[in-house]
Amino acid sequence: MIRTPLCDLLGIKYPIIQGGMAWIATAELAAAVSEAGGLGVIGGGDCPPEYVRQQVRLAKSLTDKPFGVNIPLFSPHVAQVIEVCIEEGVKVVFTGAGSPAQYVPRLKEAGIAVIPVVASVALAKRLERSGADALVAEGMESGGHVGDVGTLPLVPQVVDAVRIPVIAAGGIADGRGLVAALALGAQGIQMGTRFVCTTECIAHPNYKERIVRAGDRATVVTGHSLGHPVRALRNQMTREFAEMEKRGCSEEEIIRFGTGRLRRAALEGDVETGSVMCGQSCGLINDIVPCAVVIERIMQEAEECLQRLGQYVISEQAR
Repeated sequence: MIRTPLCDLLGIKYPIIQGGMAWIATAELAAAVSEAGGLGVIGGGDCPPEYVRQQVRLAKSLTDKPFGVNIPLFSPHVAQVIEVCIEEGVKVVFTGAGSPAQYVPRLKEAGIAVIPVVASVALAKRLERSGADALVAEGMESGGHVGDVGTLPLVPQVVDAVRIPVIAAGGIADGRGLVAALALGAQGIQMGTRFVCTTECIAHPNYKERIVRAGDRATVVTGHSLGHPVRALRNQMTREFAEMEKRGCSEEEIIRFGTGRLRRAALEGDVETGSVMCGQSCGLINDIVPCAVVIERIMQEAEECLQRLGQYVISEQAR
């Protein structure tokens, strides 16, 4: 069995984290991942604190295993959601879109592990100094909001720059990805898109099927003009978005156009005019199965992969 120090830090069986996707990563999904041995994460998005509280309590009713909450720092409810996590005894808080430094002391005082998502070495160093317990190094292959460095070069540079555990994310969907991440020095992986295509995920069937049918070049990144690039499947919405950027539409116009598009696709099933956010790993996903099956497959594939790699190591005597 593959086990890393990250498993001990988080109290989980396998070094697999589920990404905290807004609108999609609900209590049902988080609990299923945790029950299967990974770490499930509730996506806080920009949801009000009472919604997050309800989700946390629902997850508690579904599993007695640890789970986390993801809080994007652009949310207008950050401080209140953090208080909810403290009051409800959440074990792990993930943050994204900035530095959580001002909230770290309060969280750690409550015994909560703090794991920010980073897309650069400079931010990784700064967040380690601020007291982060681990980091998610997320490459541009991921879905949703992305940076500009790929997973393969980003992860080892972050690993070399910090002493705390690093979790690799972006473009990972199977056991080979886990082994590659471990080879780069990471202690675990985070996956979002793979967990969208599970039976426990509440995403609309149209959203899941669109991912399953997608190939290696099915995604596109828009939003560069806003400074907040987003990766999603190509569709009518992304074409119109790109055209607005090309015409030089104002930031206000573009934001107004994009508002609510993820919800439209993920919950309402409109996969043409909604935003079907997903990573480049979509080309590796061919079915919709329970979270337990996903995790079992990945661990088995990873162990088989490690065994295969052993044949390439030849001792000096054998030479």
